[in-house]
Amino acid sequence: MRVKSAGFIKSATSPEHYPRDGRPEIAFMGRSNVGKSSLINSLLGTKGLAKTSSTPGRTQLINFFLINAAFSFVDLPGYGYARVPSEVKREWGPMIEKYLATRPNLVLSILITDLRHEPSKLDLLMRDWLIEKGRPFVIVATKADKLSSNQRRTNLSRASAVLGKENPIIAYSAITRSGADRIWKEITTRVADFGSGKPLVKPSGSHAD
Repeated sequence: MRVKSAGFIKSATSPEHYPRDGRPEIAFMGRSNVGKSSLINSLLGTKGLAKTSSTPGRTQLINFFLINAAFSFVDLPGYGYARVPSEVKREWGPMIEKYLATRPNLVLSILITDLRHEPSKLDLLMRDWLIEKGRPFVIVATKADKLSSNQRRTNLSRASAVLGKENPIIAYSAITRSGADRIWKEITTRVADFGSGKPLVKPSGSHAD
């Protein structure tokens, strides 16, 4: 995929504030400090479009970015950071769930984990929720460059055992962009399916191909 243009559209907290252009959307989700913004920026070849922060849990809005005037990346708030105030946590859950459950033009969810660590209970809950709702998704394990080849193989095997071998995991490095082609293939396939009119939501219990 050649990224010709990428720009911020808007931030939102509820459906009435979402963009209404009807373009296909790809949502990025994961624990706070998992490298979500770095993944987005790396895929797009930009340095600061998705804002990174040294303070995990700072992103508290749903952020929309228009790519090639054709589809959008959606940066969802990170989950699971202990120091976020409890009242903020209570708002995040319904905000994220409402978007994922109701957005008709959501074509793909990218569930992000940290390859250095075993997937968390929250990662498992998110995976289960996506499966239950029939939302197509892929799992991307970031920070692969911080591990040796042997460690990557071991940790991928461990993550696969936790998340299920039926859910392929793409190891990714925001530094080397290793794994980018596989991610873009998933994205472009889903965007093309949307344009062809194929149904977006799979039967309950299904997962990404």
